[in-house]
Amino acid sequence: MAMTHYMELLASNQPWNLLIFMAVPVICAETLAITELIILFTRNFHGTARKINKVTGIFAGIYFLGIFLYLFTTAVIPITAGGEWRGVADVIAVGFYLLGIIPLGGIALLELGLLGKKRTQEQELALHATFVGIFLVIAHVAMIFGMLDPHIFISDLSQGMPVDM
Repeated sequence: MAMTHYMELLASNQPWNLLIFMAVPVICAETLAITELIILFTRNFHGTARKINKVTGIFAGIYFLGIFLYLFTTAVIPITAGGEWRGVADVIAVGFYLLGIIPLGGIALLELGLLGKKRTQEQELALHATFVGIFLVIAHVAMIFGMLDPHIFISDLSQGMPVDM
């Protein structure tokens, strides 16, 4: 069975690629989600959970920007130029993974005061929580499509239906 470029990236150079490209962003997202819930339920906008949330948000946005730039220049451009995509699932997996820069970048911009300047603390919390949710959805779509055989959506009608279902 073939692998998507996403899964191949995570499987290569063990355990480093898995840590760099999966563990760190997911741990950051989970930390953001947990601290977000604590802030939401306690309404404590100045406590330890908020400080952890802020530092994690800035770190995650900057860290993922580095990942985005690295993968876009070393993988997406060469794969596209060489016509080496392995099907729709491959493009969706890599594309959704890289889309994570939007919500994580948004969180970092929010924490750095470059986005949502005129929002109240509660409005900022709502936007922050929305970005966390968007990232979690995007990351899960990338993971699901990344685990598929990239040829699953490629059909060759001349070959008939596959018999090894």
